[in-house]
Amino acid sequence: MLKDITIGQYYPGESLIHRLDPRIKIITTLIYMISLFVVNSFPGYILVITVGLLAILNSKIPLGYFIRGLKPIFILIGITFFLNILLTPGIPLVKIGPIKITEEGLFLGIFMSIRLAMLVLVASLLTLTTTPVNFTEAIENLLSPFKGIGVPAHELAMMMTIALRFIPTLLEETDKIIKAQKARGADFESGNLLKRAKNIIPILVPLFIGALRRADELATAMESRCYRGGEGRTRMKALTIETKDKIAMAAAVLFLVVTVMSRW
Repeated sequence: MLKDITIGQYYPGESLIHRLDPRIKIITTLIYMISLFVVNSFPGYILVITVGLLAILNSKIPLGYFIRGLKPIFILIGITFFLNILLTPGIPLVKIGPIKITEEGLFLGIFMSIRLAMLVLVASLLTLTTTPVNFTEAIENLLSPFKGIGVPAHELAMMMTIALRFIPTLLEETDKIIKAQKARGADFESGNLLKRAKNIIPILVPLFIGALRRADELATAMESRCYRGGEGRTRMKALTIETKDKIAMAAAVLFLVVTVMSRW
């Protein structure tokens, strides 16, 4: 399951989504996420699902990557669905003793499950089509207007990018630790919840030690290259807004307007 997490990975490609300005991709992704929480009807959800799937298909990334990205949250989606259909009051559809499934709960459970799934898919699409370097530059550029009030734009962008960059690395290291502990006879599946929690300690300790070691090595490497933050730094390739980026931004704004109007 650890290998199924796709957020933070980059898939090389030459699709239109790959070639969009990273700032536009971040903004349009945020607009899409807002639209997911704005819609409250079946036509609205059909619209957001269609737009999301079209963007995924346009990226020309194998669908298997996105399906793998959903596997780790299948349990969360299932829990969300059943909690909504069981705890939402309304017109009863099925009643078995104290358990009552309502029409409103069924709709809300479906809507919330769609929201969670599309959030993960679109977040995966953003990282799969954006290199870490471009992602850092885009975040720094978007946060630069707030430098006047003391927001360290470059440092925040660097921290977020490093965190995303090391997600696959930490997951791979976690998988290796689990396999090594199992080879030594560790059991992570049997026993009650308390016992399973205790069995995680042999995983967490070496994982934290490895993460701290990597952080120290990264800091040493940055210092040896005379890294002193974002002041005075230049870029070999400056980000530029092209026609296709303007069209994508206009389409995203129009999409948000349509989703807002779908509420009435």
